[in-house]
Amino acid sequence: MEWDESAARQFDINNDRFDALRTLGSTLNEVSDLDMTMETVLSEARRFIGAEAGSIYVRRDGRLILSYAQNDSFDEKGQKKLASYVNQELPVNTNSMASFVVREGVTLNVPDAYNIEVDRPYRFKSDLDKKTGYTTRSTLSLPLKDIRSNVIGVLQLINRRDSSGEIQPFDRTDEELMLIFSTTAALALERTDLIRQMLLRSIKMAELRDHRETVYHAQRVGALAAMLYGEWAARRNLDPVEVKRNTDNLRMAAMLHDVGKVGVSDSVLNKPGRLTQQEREEMQRHVQIGIQVFAPIKTALDEMIADVILNHHERWDGRGYPGWIDPATGLALSGHRTDDGKPKGKKGEEISIFGRVAALADVFDALSSTRVYKDAFDEDLVCQILMQESGHHFDPELVDILLKNLDNARTLRERFPE
Repeated sequence: MEWDESAARQFDINNDRFDALRTLGSTLNEVSDLDMTMETVLSEARRFIGAEAGSIYVRRDGRLILSYAQNDSFDEKGQKKLASYVNQELPVNTNSMASFVVREGVTLNVPDAYNIEVDRPYRFKSDLDKKTGYTTRSTLSLPLKDIRSNVIGVLQLINRRDSSGEIQPFDRTDEELMLIFSTTAALALERTDLIRQMLLRSIKMAELRDHRETVYHAQRVGALAAMLYGEWAARRNLDPVEVKRNTDNLRMAAMLHDVGKVGVSDSVLNKPGRLTQQEREEMQRHVQIGIQVFAPIKTALDEMIADVILNHHERWDGRGYPGWIDPATGLALSGHRTDDGKPKGKKGEEISIFGRVAALADVFDALSSTRVYKDAFDEDLVCQILMQESGHHFDPELVDILLKNLDNARTLRERFPE
């Protein structure tokens, strides 16, 4: 038997890919946030088989929702345009490829999306290609099944490119690899979706008390805080592993920034006019209450939640609250008291970066949103207010980052509309 060097090399490559799959579970188990999980799942899936693009559809209430999408062929402008189509929905009963995979629970390998045999029970929906200027050719769509074998979504990979950059059909080995991958990915998505739903239920309790704190506002604040932190960390060339871990926890923690309002009395929370000094002090107690909700601190996520809750009302100029306090008692820390015994406010970089990004994300979204007491401010006015408050309320560098990434901020707002 002759030695086939090419076949042997391919065998080694495939073995390496299968070995990499074995470590995927531990990688995904380190992620707790749903959006970070989708990003990791899609990035890793595309890396394993050389797919240029891909998307994740999530099944909810009889519909498929385009929840995440990536495309390496797009520049930053094109990627933002693609992101703007996230959250599009289609009924499961259509004849799209994704719907077919959900209905049948099978893998679908299509060599050329624009040349599907007429007798097939599915068709390629080219709407997104037309809107983005992209051309989809080879596709591999896999059902994401939960532990009970229910299809909870679809992982779709697009345009496998070989070493020379040519688009190729997905092969049998790709199908086998991705079948293993999709099983692990589906369990991770189900786990982090459960965490997300638990967070949203906590936020809904606060929403029942204060209608300004909606789940949509919370999700936008979480997403924007994560984006701001990522850009801030990139400027400092921080360790990518540390940044990813912090971003994972920060997105969830920022969503819970005002959960302590569940412990504030209705008479204060919903008072239409100005608060008295005593009422302001009661309102400010929501910071301490929020920390107590998640005490004792046992995990990195608990620590991040406490950090964000404690610091997101501090101001860069030191005039925020609650200042240097013991979260358990609310009393000023030794060495950080004013002449009348009250806690001094934290200022500048004394405030954690996580509190600083959450503060800016919270105010930006509040100004940009309609509330019962005001209409949404237009973007120019919001930017004007942020520039005026740069160096006073907010970290000047973070304001600069936000103003330079307004396109990203708009896209994030579109993902979680009221």
